[in-house]
Amino acid sequence: MGFEGLELRSLIRKSGELELSLVKVKIPEPAPDEVIVRIEGAPINPSDLGLLIGAADMSTAKSSGSGDSVVVTATVPEQLMRAMSGRLDDSMPVGNEGAGVVVAAGSSSRAQSMMGKMVAMIGGAMYAQYRCIKAADCMVLPDGTTAAEGASCFVNPLTSLGMTETMRREGHTALVHTAAASNLGQMLNKICIKDGIGLVNIVRSAEQADILRKIGATHICDSTSATFMEDLTQALIATGATLAFDAIGGGKLAGQILTCMEIAANKTAKVYSRYGSTVHKQVYIYGSLDTRPTEITRNFGMTWGVGGWLLFPFLQKIGPADAQKLRERVAAELKTTFSSHYTQIVSLPETLQLSNIAIYAKRATGEKFLINPNKT
Repeated sequence: MGFEGLELRSLIRKSGELELSLVKVKIPEPAPDEVIVRIEGAPINPSDLGLLIGAADMSTAKSSGSGDSVVVTATVPEQLMRAMSGRLDDSMPVGNEGAGVVVAAGSSSRAQSMMGKMVAMIGGAMYAQYRCIKAADCMVLPDGTTAAEGASCFVNPLTSLGMTETMRREGHTALVHTAAASNLGQMLNKICIKDGIGLVNIVRSAEQADILRKIGATHICDSTSATFMEDLTQALIATGATLAFDAIGGGKLAGQILTCMEIAANKTAKVYSRYGSTVHKQVYIYGSLDTRPTEITRNFGMTWGVGGWLLFPFLQKIGPADAQKLRERVAAELKTTFSSHYTQIVSLPETLQLSNIAIYAKRATGEKFLINPNKT
């Protein structure tokens, strides 16, 4: 028996208009190494919003139709259309990861072993009721795990583990993380506490700081505080952190982190150098919560770097064997270190309600949505 179901699509037209809609798709019969999963949970991560709404100005969003026939449109500012050139007039499925029950399987032993099991998946097109996917891209979840518990198995857990793994591989001993009260940031704190790694958390409000204190975070700096630069420097001296992962991207924060790292390094320098400290200071930008240009004021010597960091290139770099070790840790600590918390669970049509879009498009800490495509 064939499967068909709804799938959420994002389309940016050459005319400069975003269109979000639901389409009914037929699911192909699984190949020997594939399974069909009935999706019951898929998170809306910041990385998903980059594809879902692109560069559209969601304050211009309008809705027509209802139920499964709802269509949302919004204007893409003309100056941002060039950045969207690679996807124009291409109706694209959305959703990096999800979880659900295997309802059909190909003939291979690996695929057959997953029949009827709750699995987590990564591979795109997860905002859909059914997904045909390679068994190798699925992870069987421990008995008793719900789709909501397993839906965020990959992006946030592997990103947070990737940060500590990058730290070790590049010779650093402690970390700085921005937007630190997010689901990902909370996971990173739990990892660092468990593994004995120094972590400096940068937040943007007292409320966010409280979230982290409750889970045991030690070093928390509020970027809106008048004493932020001094607070950050003292935390860097205490931890020795010389590597930062920045989810903000735009504005002055990346440069401020490098400045404070240089001040911290010079506190223990034995010899003055007009070229600055010889301690390598590195900031990796992995998000764009602030879409403005990144501002760098070079007052931190010559031994530094700013670059981009993404999960999937990192996993390719370390190879399948080491990537599998990270996945195994996620599975073992799914309900503790890597647990996720959602403020709302919505159906596919509810995902396209303007009131919900207004919330999740803000990318605000503490407002994480989970889509259950088969919610009735």
